[in-house]
Amino acid sequence: MPGPPVVVKIGGSTLGSHDTSLRDLVTLQQEGTAVVVVHGGGNVISQWMQRQGIPPRFIRGLRVTDAASLEIVVAVLTGLINKELVSGLQALGGRAIGISGIDGGLLEARIADPELGFVGEIQQVNGGVLKAILDSGYIPMVAPLAMHCHDGSEHAGGALNINGDTVAGELAFALGAQRLIFLTDVEGIMDGNGRVIPRLDRRTAKLLSTSGVIRGGMIPKLDACLRAVEVQPSPESLNSQPPVAHVVDGRRPEALLDCVRGIAVGTSIIGDFVR
Repeated sequence: MPGPPVVVKIGGSTLGSHDTSLRDLVTLQQEGTAVVVVHGGGNVISQWMQRQGIPPRFIRGLRVTDAASLEIVVAVLTGLINKELVSGLQALGGRAIGISGIDGGLLEARIADPELGFVGEIQQVNGGVLKAILDSGYIPMVAPLAMHCHDGSEHAGGALNINGDTVAGELAFALGAQRLIFLTDVEGIMDGNGRVIPRLDRRTAKLLSTSGVIRGGMIPKLDACLRAVEVQPSPESLNSQPPVAHVVDGRRPEALLDCVRGIAVGTSIIGDFVR
């Protein structure tokens, strides 16, 4: 792997007629940038649940996932959405391999909160499978699922639903990514007056989260950003730039390329060295 990768989270709601995210990913790959992509699919999952007569429910921005919902989540994420994204990227000249967090033991998790059902809290990231894919010249396209760790419980070894934003943050942290980019359907993180905040440090971002200004689906995004920019100090890290996480409007043409190239868009959360 040529260096720390860029981790990109693509939300299904950003992939519209004017979206250039897949084309931007191909450009970055052709320029030699190592990229890991995590995709969502919440809207499509909700549509399929409603077709089956299962009303979607959310708690603190996280989907409640019972046994029937879990079957739909696994089928939609790993089948429909993952393969559509891989085929779309390859049609543009890119090279991608679609996997989930279950494949290769990438993500191990345990049930986070019984109230949420089969929703996982990540315990371990085994990044070797991603490094192997990157070293082979492909973009890993990751569906946000995990394997329940073998702890003797009834669901041990089974699939768990994981919030895609959370997966992106944990992968960025585990891989030492210098940049985590969320392509969303909003312009960035908003203050209490609805204005985009262009730049945040970790301390201010935490205050926003605990004060209630950040709500709904932005909560796991901000939590993931904070995880991604958390760095333990070392002689090597202290001589380098701390990591940065970005929340940008993925509906805007070339938003991903602009972000990677340092053109200010959306909100940037700047890391620091945690002591």
